[in-house]
Amino acid sequence: MSGNPLDRLRASGAALSRVTERWVPDAWVILMSLTVVALLLAVTGGGASIPEAGLAWGAGVWTLLELAMQFSIAMVAAHACASSPPVYRLLDRLAGCPNPERPVQAVALAAGFSMAVGYLNWAFGLVGSALFVPFILKRNPRADVRLVIAAAYMGIGTVWQSGLSSSAPLIMATPGNPLLEPGTGAPVVDRLYPVTETLFHPFNLGYAAAMLLVGLVAAMALHPHRDVVTLTEAEVDEILPAPPPRAEAGTTPAERLDHFRGWSLLAALLFAYPLAHSIVTRGFGASWTINAYNTVFLVLAIVLHGRPTSFLRACRDGVGAAWGIILQFPFYAGIFGLIQNTNLGGWLGEQFAEVATTRLYPLVVYVYSGIMSMFIPSAGSKWMIEAPYVIPAGEALDVSVMTVLLAYTYGDSAFNLIHPFWALPILAVTRRRFGEILGYAFLLWLATILLGVATMLVIPIRW
Repeated sequence: MSGNPLDRLRASGAALSRVTERWVPDAWVILMSLTVVALLLAVTGGGASIPEAGLAWGAGVWTLLELAMQFSIAMVAAHACASSPPVYRLLDRLAGCPNPERPVQAVALAAGFSMAVGYLNWAFGLVGSALFVPFILKRNPRADVRLVIAAAYMGIGTVWQSGLSSSAPLIMATPGNPLLEPGTGAPVVDRLYPVTETLFHPFNLGYAAAMLLVGLVAAMALHPHRDVVTLTEAEVDEILPAPPPRAEAGTTPAERLDHFRGWSLLAALLFAYPLAHSIVTRGFGASWTINAYNTVFLVLAIVLHGRPTSFLRACRDGVGAAWGIILQFPFYAGIFGLIQNTNLGGWLGEQFAEVATTRLYPLVVYVYSGIMSMFIPSAGSKWMIEAPYVIPAGEALDVSVMTVLLAYTYGDSAFNLIHPFWALPILAVTRRRFGEILGYAFLLWLATILLGVATMLVIPIRW
């Protein structure tokens, strides 16, 4: 091995990937392992008995169905957008931009695309990047498939929580949210926090830009010079999305009705008008919520496909990208139930609060949020659990709500690169195992988390 530090870094990425491929199990097995850990912590730290922990888990299983449906629709709509004829052609052209003899360019394209679209929308970032990988591998056969895949879901672990679909800031901007208007008890916050004060604040925009740069440089630096793992042309063809079929007008009256573009225009109008009316009358900051994002991507998918049959076919295929969320969300909701229905969340918070000072509190929230995301990979629902005690604790230390909110959002995405839940769409499309990519994903995670920790040490305490 060369004495060059960069060569050693590349070799370590390849070696680590070989280890994780051998030892890291399937994503669902990891989920069950996390469930066991959560049950043990609920009993040993949260003070629950074994039967109480079991009942708390069961009580949570079906509590997040609305959120699961929102996530599933987001995945299906994003898949429909990405597989529409205009976007399909765009992905094919973009994949041909790198020089096939310079595989590091293909890695840069995968990482840059993932972070750019991830900033716009987390679901489109996951699904669009997953569908983009086969195109990249087709046009760049010398690129290491493990690193390309790891780079192609960097958006979810770097910039999405700074971006336009960041769950917690959108909740804080949504009128009537439970933190502002709880059904019982005192409100956690005394006003709304529009996205102009959070997502579009210069500090947050600067953090997103820095994270994009660090992520891009790290991904490019890791491509190996030897022991490159590639796919054969036949293997790439197996995972390459089928071209969208040519739209037909139909021959029978029923087929002509099925292909009538007027249905698509009506559906797009019905979705778009209420959102546009809300933005005009109430303002962008008050209107831009989680459901607004789903509305936008449904409208885009409908318009991009044109004919109803093409749109419906794309949505049906998109369910394949959402199956992991559909299946695994009840299990994560069970862990949610453990935290909500026992003292586990409060106990974990107390452990971190004991070491917190005013200056270190953002870092404590960042680390705590990241660790909790391993148990509940849903930034929105997890914020509803954590906010009622991390916000008051921050105010007691004279740390502003906005500081706590940004520390939470940055921390929530910090561990996503090594979390199998978020890799499900790209693993489904590329037919790989999580262990095959975890080695490179881990090194990318190290680079980005160092930036996150440094940011927490300089973030303003008051705004």
